[in-house]
Amino acid sequence: MSTRAEGTWYWCQKHSRPEPGPEACRTMDRLGPYPSEEAARRWRETAEQRNEAWEEADERWESGDD
Repeated sequence: MSTRAEGTWYWCQKHSRPEPGPEACRTMDRLGPYPSEEAARRWRETAEQRNEAWEEADERWESGDD
């Protein structure tokens, strides 16, 4: 039985490319899973957007505006 989900994609940091679940490199070398190849390609953009949202939420919480 495979531990890698079928129909998922990962971003391989070792090879700098998206890889389908069954063919993805080892866990230490990848980010994901992502629902599509395009989502895996946009991993950095997604991470930056999440970080910005978290920073804004932290600022609101610290200022008491939440």
